[in-house]
Amino acid sequence: MAKDKSKKYKWEFVNIGGASRVKISKGEDIAHLDELDPKMWTVLSCPVSGLEIDEKSLKYMDCDGDGKLRINDVVAVAKWITSVLKDKDILLKGSDTIDIEQINTENANGAKLYGAAKQILENLGKEGSVISIADTADMTAIFAKTRFNGDGIITEASSDNEQDKAAIVAAITATGGVLDRSGVQGINAEQVEAFYKSLADYIAWSEAAVEAPFGADTDSVISAYNALDAKVKDYFMRAELASFSPDSTASLDVQTSRIESISAENLVGKTEEIAAYPLARITGKGELDLSAPINPVWAAQFNVVKAVIEPTVKSITLADWSAIGAKFAAYTAWKGAKAGASVEQFGLDAVKTFIEQDRKASLLELVAQDAALKDKSDSIDMVDRFLHIVRDFYKLLRNFVTLHDFYTKKKDVKAIFQSGRLIVDQRECRFCMKVTDMAKHNASAATSGMYLLYCDCTTKSVAGKLQIVAAITVGDIGNLIVGKNAVYYDNAGVEWDAVITKIVDNPISVAQAFWSPYRRMATAVENLINKSAADKDAKMMAKATASINAAPAAATTAGPDGKPVAPAAPPFDIAKFAGIFAAIGLALGAIGTALSGIFDTLKTYSWWQILLVIVGILMLISGPAMVMAWMKLRRRNIAPLLNANGWAVNANSKISIPFGETLTDLPKYPKLKLKDPYKKKMPVWKKVVITLGALVVIFATLWLTNVLSLVNLNSPLKCFDKTESVEDVAPVDSLTIDVVTPEQVSAPAAE
Repeated sequence: MAKDKSKKYKWEFVNIGGASRVKISKGEDIAHLDELDPKMWTVLSCPVSGLEIDEKSLKYMDCDGDGKLRINDVVAVAKWITSVLKDKDILLKGSDTIDIEQINTENANGAKLYGAAKQILENLGKEGSVISIADTADMTAIFAKTRFNGDGIITEASSDNEQDKAAIVAAITATGGVLDRSGVQGINAEQVEAFYKSLADYIAWSEAAVEAPFGADTDSVISAYNALDAKVKDYFMRAELASFSPDSTASLDVQTSRIESISAENLVGKTEEIAAYPLARITGKGELDLSAPINPVWAAQFNVVKAVIEPTVKSITLADWSAIGAKFAAYTAWKGAKAGASVEQFGLDAVKTFIEQDRKASLLELVAQDAALKDKSDSIDMVDRFLHIVRDFYKLLRNFVTLHDFYTKKKDVKAIFQSGRLIVDQRECRFCMKVTDMAKHNASAATSGMYLLYCDCTTKSVAGKLQIVAAITVGDIGNLIVGKNAVYYDNAGVEWDAVITKIVDNPISVAQAFWSPYRRMATAVENLINKSAADKDAKMMAKATASINAAPAAATTAGPDGKPVAPAAPPFDIAKFAGIFAAIGLALGAIGTALSGIFDTLKTYSWWQILLVIVGILMLISGPAMVMAWMKLRRRNIAPLLNANGWAVNANSKISIPFGETLTDLPKYPKLKLKDPYKKKMPVWKKVVITLGALVVIFATLWLTNVLSLVNLNSPLKCFDKTESVEDVAPVDSLTIDVVTPEQVSAPAAE
């Protein structure tokens, strides 16, 4: 292994994921992390939530509490944890238990830690010196038997004095209290002060009491008066307006038409509308007759107020109504100035008793005694932090300083960002991540170079929806489409129903890339055929519709006898069919000529040259796709996906072709010859007939297209006849000219 001599500490390096990375293999490496060049760290920061590691541990390591773990946080934790341990190699075990004798008491923090750990074991009644995360998980159990626990909160159990106990219980009731570390409601110094202030304020308010003007009925009279006040004033305003304009009296009074509009309905449900009617009938008089009928919605409140009016009074004016309100104005002001209402529930006598006993100073002293133990109780919290870091810190380093857990060959070890496994299309995808920000994934997922499936996952046992991304690194595209259902298992073993919502298309393998051009051509042909078929179907339907619409008109043609006559069928057009046959012949001729030319050329090659030609053609078609796929497969990188989840990845994290094969598992079936129970066995004679028929069709096709001319069996079609008609002409050696005389012309021809 290479050694880095540029640093005081001698680091060791290993090849992880095709890159040189520092090796963290002993406790001393952890103790010297502050000397490691930040440029050599694989990760610069990561979130503290959403990872497959105890979130509580990560929050303990997040020194500044900003929700991110950075290099400075990791270095600070490394220095602290290695300083309080005698044997730093304990961190490599990742155990959730530790013998407190392994704590370095020569260190100041270690001494506090040791004392707090020992106190926890004593409080829990445990023997021995081994402490675990389970021991510190329940802080209530740790402090259940202690009077003081350093949180500045006292409970009823904090004192043996009965008066103190009674005052604490009353203060908790009055103020609501606050939860003590022991898990019981208690009070702090502020609540003690607030309780005794409320006692004093309530006494002062009670002593300044104003006599109730209407005795025991005062509060009910005030409530009824306040409810009626606006309605009574509305009545007097209507009365004054009617006096001013007598002709408007009917309009100002309740109108019969309004009552008639609701008379057919259940009037119990119409109280809101009835309440809007005037309080009493409008007569134009500026007084309210106490014996007159009152609007039934307001009658009960009016009777309460009427009961405190002198019986001799037969009617009241607006001034009389205001005078009634003035009688309880002082009483209302006193009631509104009530202080210490939180202790009123105890009664005036109990409040006076608490004031006389005056346990305020005693309670504040108890609070002070409890708060004095803050450092000790904080040390107990530090024990929990210590145990979580001992267990999980090395695991974090294997995923932060390096990506060891991701690239390891051990299938039972997973990186902290691997959330589970997806089963889809006869494949198990082991590289699955939770998606925390879909917008960021949309922007950067394609640059990862991987074939990715984004899925929405739901399960009955967990509320809400989970989004994941899974990488396909082996096999072919198969039946992977948006909307396909799958099953996702998280690391806790919970089964989720998954649905593919998005696919990022990148090469899966070189073999898959070989067939991709043919797949695209097949898809293009299929689309073309579908489009052509759809167009022809549309035309046929349009033509059929037009024929159907025209049929009645054609059917109504009348003959000589007046009866309808069917239209005559069109005559057979032999020229049209001759043209069709000629076209078919020309097509076959063109195909045959092309095939013949190809075979004529191939005849000049030997068998191995023909094989090279075929391979060359295949490579010409598939070669570019395979080269591009090979280049993309070499560049596959998980960094874009981690960055989209809030990580800051500092080094290449590539997925090589061999490593990619380990991230997706395919089914492995044994070599068996299994019979299809639904497959019918074909009789031998039928197989022979089908075989002979196929051979005949093949022979006829090869013969008609003149391919068999290679074996001197020429096609009977004229388009393949290459012979030329030439007349035999005797060679002419010399030119002879015969001269005919006039005598020869006139002489009779010889018999």
